[in-house]
Order: sequence, then C-alpha cells, then structure tokens
Amino acid sequence: MDRTYKKIELVGTSTESYEQAIRNAIEKAAETLRGLAWFEVVEQRGHITDGKVVEFQVVLKAALKLD
Repeated sequence: MDRTYKKIELVGTSTESYEQAIRNAIEKAAETLRGLAWFEVVEQRGHITDGKVVEFQVVLKAALKLD
C-alpha cells in the first residue's frame, strides 16, 4: 500500500532529559493531531542557569499519515 505523509516541526522541552522532551512533544501533539506515525530528532540543545543544566530541548520532525 502506498502512503503519503505530512511532516511538521515540534519543539519539546523537559527539566529531566532529552528522552522526556521527545515524549512531551509527541504526547502533546497527539492530543490534537491524528495519524502521527514517526519522528526524527533534528536538533538537541539545552538551557543553562548558574552553571547547571535546567532544561533539555529537542527539535523534532514528526510525520502524519494522510488519509
């Protein structure tokens, strides 16, 4: 079966880890988008305060399967 996807960009954040930032982005997007099929991480970064990592950030490309 042939498939067609639309790719969107998401930015997820977490105070815990990059993995949790990914999960936060996907789970939040899934609340309003249907057909989420896969993702790829295209960028990772973080925020530093007083010499400590306080936030993990990821930029994702997520694909939605089109009907």
